[in-house]
Amino acid sequence: MPTPTVAIVVAAGAGVRMGAAVPKALMPLAGRPMLAWSLDALRASPRVGTVVVVAPPGLEGEVAAVAGADAIVVPGGASRSASVREGLRAVPVDAAVVLVHDAARPLVSTELVEAVLDGVEGADGAIAAAPAADTLKRAGEGLVIEDTVPRQGLWAAQTPQAFRALALRDAVEAAAAAGTLDIATDCASMVEARGGRVRLIESLTPNLKVTTPADAALAGALLGAQ
Repeated sequence: MPTPTVAIVVAAGAGVRMGAAVPKALMPLAGRPMLAWSLDALRASPRVGTVVVVAPPGLEGEVAAVAGADAIVVPGGASRSASVREGLRAVPVDAAVVLVHDAARPLVSTELVEAVLDGVEGADGAIAAAPAADTLKRAGEGLVIEDTVPRQGLWAAQTPQAFRALALRDAVEAAAAAGTLDIATDCASMVEARGGRVRLIESLTPNLKVTTPADAALAGALLGAQ
């Protein structure tokens, strides 16, 4: 029987824009390390078995202290996608589905995890996403607007993203071989490049990515109100 869904939590970012003394995933948020919130949501899913956490190189011990003894902790790579590749190397070969989530999205809910996993049925993968809400502009030289881009049909990709394990492994290794691994900003784009069919699952509750101190303050307030 195949291994249940394996979750990879990408927590290897330095968080330079946060200006914090520790990597972003270890920053306190509503009284807990940011990473802990995502781990809770993932472990509450009955379909998630093994959890692999990709840590900043050299800080595996600190991350393991947050992740717990049942998590597999591995050092990350030079880019986000390279870190996903390192995480995949720790995934059992018989895993049927791999779910990838960014620790920088601590508001993820177990309901969204389940909806994304449901979305893999009949496809190569499924990702959390939100329809574009703002008017989109294409800028040229000197930040002069060149064009207004119709937002109809445009979505902002988020995590979690779940894929059939073989499809994700193939896509990541193909990107590495082509020299495009480090420029891929999410896993779905690599699977799409291999002709994979990836479904969008709308995020119906806040699932913001913590990038700046203002983001951290908002996420902390939302988590503290739960």
